[in-house]
Amino acid sequence: MRYLAAHERASRGTFDFPIELYHVDISHPRYEMPFHWHMEAELLFVLEGEFALSVEGTEYDAHPGDCFFLPGGAIHGGSPDHCVYECLVFDMDRFLPESAVCRRKYAAALGDGAHIRTHLPAKSRAAQAALSLFFSMEKEQPGYEFVTTGLLWQFFGLIVQEKLFVPDSEESRIGRQRADQMKSVLRRIRRDYASPLTLDDLAAEAGMNPRYFCRVFRQMTGRTPIDYLNYYRIECAAELLCTEGDSVTDVALACGFNDPGYFARLFRRHKGMSAAAYRRQYGEYLPPKQEESGNEPV
Repeated sequence: MRYLAAHERASRGTFDFPIELYHVDISHPRYEMPFHWHMEAELLFVLEGEFALSVEGTEYDAHPGDCFFLPGGAIHGGSPDHCVYECLVFDMDRFLPESAVCRRKYAAALGDGAHIRTHLPAKSRAAQAALSLFFSMEKEQPGYEFVTTGLLWQFFGLIVQEKLFVPDSEESRIGRQRADQMKSVLRRIRRDYASPLTLDDLAAEAGMNPRYFCRVFRQMTGRTPIDYLNYYRIECAAELLCTEGDSVTDVALACGFNDPGYFARLFRRHKGMSAAAYRRQYGEYLPPKQEESGNEPV
C-alpha cells in the first residue's frame, strides 16, 4: 500500500459521516509527514513527544496537548520526535449544509478569505473541545456520530465566539498564490521522484527562476528543493522496505537512486540505521517469501 502522496484524494469516513481519525506513532508507515495537502480540513493533536510542524511555510514547535487546525488545501508537513499524535480529517462542505443558521454564521465570520488560527495551545478552550472530538471518535460508543457532530459544531462555535480567526489580507493572498505554485512542484515530485529531476526542472514547474524558487521553496518547507526531493525519495524507499519484498538495491533504484552507496549513506542519515536494519525493525509483517536474503549491507 502506498501512503505517500502530495495531494491526498482518499475519501474520509463515509458519505453521510465524512470524518476519519488517524492514530500515528513511530510504527505507522507515515510517521514522518512529507509535505502534502488535501481538500478536507484537519485537526492535529499531539499526545506525546514533540513535533516540528510546518503549515503554509510557518513553523510550529508542537508539544503535548497542542492542537492545530489545518484548513482544506493547506500545504503541511513535519518531523515528529518521539511523538504520538492523532489527526482528525473531515469535510466541512458536507457538514455545513446540515444547518442553515450555522452555515450563515460560519460564512459571516470566515466566508471572505479569513482563516482559523493554526495553533490552538494546550489547555485552551478550543484545544479542549478538539480533544473531546478525538475522544468521541476513538471510543465509537453508541450514538457517537451524534456526539461527534455536536462537538464539531461546538468547536466552530468557540472559534467564532473567541474570534480565533484572522481576516484576509494582501499578504495572505500572495501566500496562497505561492502555495499554489509549490503544489505544482510537489505534484511533480510525487509523480516523477523515481526519474532524474534537476533544480531547473522543478523551478520551471513553479514558473520561477531557480534562485527565487529555491528561496520560496525553502520558506515553505524548510528544505532546499533537492534536499526535499531526496528526503521524499528516502520516505518512499522506507515505505517500500516495509511493504514490498524487493532487495534493498532494487528499492533504491525504484526510488531514483542510481548509486547504492549514496542511497545507503543518505538512508542512514535520515533514519539513523541502515535500510536492511530498518526493514528488520519495521517490516516484520512481510510474508516469509519476501524476507531479505541476508546478503544486503547492515
